[in-house]
Amino acid sequence: MIRLEHVTKKFKTKGNEVIAVNDVSLDINKGEIFGIIGFSGAGKSTLVRCINLLEVPTSGAVYFEDTDLMKADKKELRAYRQKIGMIFQQFNLLAQRTVLDNVCYPLEVAGMKKKEARERAGELLELVGIADKAEAYPSQLSGGQKQRVAIARALSTNPEVLLCDEATSALDPITTRSILELLKNINKNMGVTIIVITHEMKVVEQICDRVAIMSKGSVEEEGTVQSVFLSPQSETGKKLVLPEEKEPVSSPTKNYLRIVFDGQSSSEPVLADLILESNAKLNILGANTEDIGGSAYGQMLIEKPDQETLERVKNYLDKKKMSYEEVEVDRA
Repeated sequence: MIRLEHVTKKFKTKGNEVIAVNDVSLDINKGEIFGIIGFSGAGKSTLVRCINLLEVPTSGAVYFEDTDLMKADKKELRAYRQKIGMIFQQFNLLAQRTVLDNVCYPLEVAGMKKKEARERAGELLELVGIADKAEAYPSQLSGGQKQRVAIARALSTNPEVLLCDEATSALDPITTRSILELLKNINKNMGVTIIVITHEMKVVEQICDRVAIMSKGSVEEEGTVQSVFLSPQSETGKKLVLPEEKEPVSSPTKNYLRIVFDGQSSSEPVLADLILESNAKLNILGANTEDIGGSAYGQMLIEKPDQETLERVKNYLDKKKMSYEEVEVDRA
């Protein structure tokens, strides 16, 4: 549906040239939720703005349904932009307009009659679960409520694609989860293709089908969320899956075993069974797991035991078809 071919974006500042996006090629399929993840300064926000040409690439091609937007005239570009909605980290709501009027705004710009626009806006507020706030003003809303308004506004023109630029970064964990669930429902029930820009691996794990990892303007790694989480290939991928601050504390061997939970039943006593069946005393160095839809996703780090015990642990994990890897930490 969306295809980027060798997209590069350069900025000139006081005689210097900054390459924000460097020769990026991506294919985003119709109906999927695609994540673009990286640390601050990776170029991911610039890249997403190149998709709807809010930032015009210095070189390369941006295809939407086989049409190169770089070659479209102003009228054609406006028509395609109406098919691409966008939500932002800071919501970008109009403070002097009510919730209902904020959602109506894009429809008014598009020339829809006021009555029809208000009916459409009301339907969308119902969809995002905030119909009771229709006459409230943005200042009277919580962060999560503001983002729901922003999502309703982005959906007002019936877009085929929704760009989410750090849409949950300003929200607390519980609100983040509810917004991500809303986006998943929109994707499933409305068939809207969603592109998520984030620096949080948890967001990608919870909502995305595939992911591209960016660093210094380039895509270092791309694949399904499961494949990247189970076995990250790039240095940035490894840091995102196992952030530095959550690395295990120093141990004499500097080695540990990383066990990955990628959909086991959250009610299954995996750790207890592992200890009992392998007859091993395990030192847990860190864990990051959560229950998503009744299944456990995340990882556990255990200090690497002696070789005999390690073999018993690995035999149990193999029997349960659980993914794991032996990791050596270089702390030099």
